[in-house]
Amino acid sequence: MDSITHIALGACMGEAFLDRKLGKKAMLWGALAQSVPDVDFIASFWMNTSSNLLAHRGFTHSFLFVLIIAVLFSLLAERWHRPHNITLQKWFLFFGGVIFFHVFIDAFNNYGVGWFEPFTHKRISFNAIYVADPFFSIWPGIAVIMLIISKHGHSQRKKWWTMGLGLSSLYLLYCIFNKIMINSDVKHILKKQDIQYSRYFTTPTTLQNWLWYVVAGNDSGYHIGYRSVFDSKKQIDFEYFPRNEFLLDSVEDTEALQKLKRFSQEFYTAEKWNDTLVFNDLRFGQIMGWQHPRNNFVFHYFLRDSTDNTLVVQRGRFSGWNKDAFNSLLRRIEGN
Repeated sequence: MDSITHIALGACMGEAFLDRKLGKKAMLWGALAQSVPDVDFIASFWMNTSSNLLAHRGFTHSFLFVLIIAVLFSLLAERWHRPHNITLQKWFLFFGGVIFFHVFIDAFNNYGVGWFEPFTHKRISFNAIYVADPFFSIWPGIAVIMLIISKHGHSQRKKWWTMGLGLSSLYLLYCIFNKIMINSDVKHILKKQDIQYSRYFTTPTTLQNWLWYVVAGNDSGYHIGYRSVFDSKKQIDFEYFPRNEFLLDSVEDTEALQKLKRFSQEFYTAEKWNDTLVFNDLRFGQIMGWQHPRNNFVFHYFLRDSTDNTLVVQRGRFSGWNKDAFNSLLRRIEGN
């Protein structure tokens, strides 16, 4: 999830765990602990883009990292707040729970997290919720604002953190339900439309959980389409994108390409844009693909080119967005 959402969730968890013992300082500890796994952004200052893609949400989102940081934070907080009546075990349960929740919730996005680093580089990704979903984030956000302005010891404080954590959790369960329903429909449709595939995934499109992006294919290419949870017709209008593996022959041995392939989890295509060789990671969707099915993919990396690849993951995500584009999204969500 985005950083602001993590801060809000951590503050609510701090209030829930330690309010009676630390007051509003508990919110600060929770917000700090919830933010720690994203310290990996520092790597971008010295790593190239392809290396940084794998470093982000890698070791700092592993269970081993959770254990190490929970112990360190527990020892620090126990010493910092002396004298107090909080056991070291409670400190550990608090920090371990808050940091674990960060790496747990991030696994429901499409980027993938390295839960088992450094023992294996396998990334976990459930593709159930968009990385910045306002319908998830609004509840802990409102809760934190109310907790900040309300006085310590106020009877309503428990209501606010309960709402912040409870409603966001219920929304996540709703997203998982949508995911299960969409996957069931997609498998049926792929079989009905006689589309051959060896791998597929579904993931929600921008800022919501009702319109889903569908990719199915194999080493030859991928069928890409969209399905709303409100669609009544059991069909998807797929567009086919060849993988064009042969285009990568000239750069096959480069370190950047090998890391990009590993990062993409095999969901990639290659294209030539005039004289520029482009690597597309399909997992991050297209720029308004529901309206323009042949549009560019959001993640496109320029190979053998001096063009800046720093912001490669969300390149052009909202390019061309206006009132008409937003209305087209709403109409597509309404279903066919």
